[in-house]
Amino acid sequence: MKSCILALDQGTTSSRAILFDASGSIRGIAQREFRQHYPQPGWVEHDAEEIWHSQLGVAREVLQKNALTADDIAAIGITNQRETTVLWERSTGRPLAPAIVWQDRRTADICDELRNAGHAALFQQKTGLLLDAYFSGTKLKWLLDKIPGARERARRGELAFGTIDTWLLWQLTGGRCHLTDVSNASRTLLYNLHDKCWDEELLALLDIPRELLPAVRGNSEIYGMTEAHWLGAAIPLAGSAGDQQAATFGQVCLSPGMAKNTYGTGCFMLLNTGKQPMASRHQLLTTVAWQLGDRSDSTEYALEGSVFMGGATVQWLRDGLGIIRQSDEIEALAASVPDNGGVYLVPAFTGLGAPHWQPHARASLFGMSRGTTRAHIARAALEAIAYQSADVLTAMQNDAGLRLRELRVDGGAARNDLLMQFQADLLDVAVVRPHITETTALGAAYLAGLAVGFWQSADELSALWRSERRFEPAMPPSLRASLLDHWRAAVAQTIAWQRQTGG
Repeated sequence: MKSCILALDQGTTSSRAILFDASGSIRGIAQREFRQHYPQPGWVEHDAEEIWHSQLGVAREVLQKNALTADDIAAIGITNQRETTVLWERSTGRPLAPAIVWQDRRTADICDELRNAGHAALFQQKTGLLLDAYFSGTKLKWLLDKIPGARERARRGELAFGTIDTWLLWQLTGGRCHLTDVSNASRTLLYNLHDKCWDEELLALLDIPRELLPAVRGNSEIYGMTEAHWLGAAIPLAGSAGDQQAATFGQVCLSPGMAKNTYGTGCFMLLNTGKQPMASRHQLLTTVAWQLGDRSDSTEYALEGSVFMGGATVQWLRDGLGIIRQSDEIEALAASVPDNGGVYLVPAFTGLGAPHWQPHARASLFGMSRGTTRAHIARAALEAIAYQSADVLTAMQNDAGLRLRELRVDGGAARNDLLMQFQADLLDVAVVRPHITETTALGAAYLAGLAVGFWQSADELSALWRSERRFEPAMPPSLRASLLDHWRAAVAQTIAWQRQTGG
């Protein structure tokens, strides 16, 4: 009897492996951080080989620590940092360059050129995405432009492109599977949401050879088997989804109108919109949520708002300013003052995401006085996470024409009670934290488990979800309005500075 599903959760700063049993409970976790590389301002890179070895290492570690073998695992599900771009040689599996991370802004000028040439509407209409350096397509174009001979080699079929899900599937199967799932494909600027295929017109605009691209599959089906020597026996690879879609599935937001927000390195809010893609009027993204099985008519869609600096803002306080020694110290420090003391941080370290989409903006700190302390700056940093998410939810509700009854939350910062209460107060919506906050990995496990019959139905998954705490809004409306007005003024000044200084 197979007792567990193994979820491989490959994130922006660490690789994790988590075991889930049939009740959806965690049986074991292993985690390993890997290096972040910042070769130039606005550039962020990873070593794809290091990612692979760290992910394999934690998979082995979690089995060993829990006295399990590959024979105990019904299937493996993969979830990944989306948009991060890897280009490698098919014959050797060797990356041709460092992986360009989703946060990286080096292709902002390419996006500006395409926008100035009048192509922005075409990309948005076909892909549901805004023309921004965030997505994989322009990253891949940059690599092909900069690596001598790469485009010609790609046309000869010698090279492979993939986001991190594809890279891991390739490695786990010994190069037999060059696949991506539909949720990750929908984040590339290359995938047509309506025709449900790679778009030839967009490939031509970016001069990307079709021979580079992986096949696109659903999120819950058997893709192949792992090489037996990696984990001791061959295991079905049966589920894959980008991290935010996986978290939405793990939160069982399976009906239109349900929404979740993940507080990770960035913050990502998704609203299930059902079987038809919904175009945004407020600069949100239209994206594939998931496709269960191999039938494209089972595809469901979501609206998404992406905030680039969530937990990464806390990391900046720790690593950049030295205000805290460990990330979990921020709650107590921020709670040591009654309010932000008039201080507002706009954490546009890598530009502003939804709903502003200002790739050249940079961070600003407003309202400091001689009375400002590190506690006020810490509180301003924590509150900035909630303010950015409030901007996204306002846009989302306007697009969808509805008012949310609750927002389900997950991710590391969702364990911060001060932040969650402030978020509920700002949104004037209940914020609900589940019993299991590892919902990204849980979603990948659910997708893999459904594919192999470990779980039988979506209804069974819904019955497993449990709330751990509910944060009800308690802030007076006048105070809420005042705080949001000050925040919006700070954002406006940040954008104005960028424009005035030619950023």
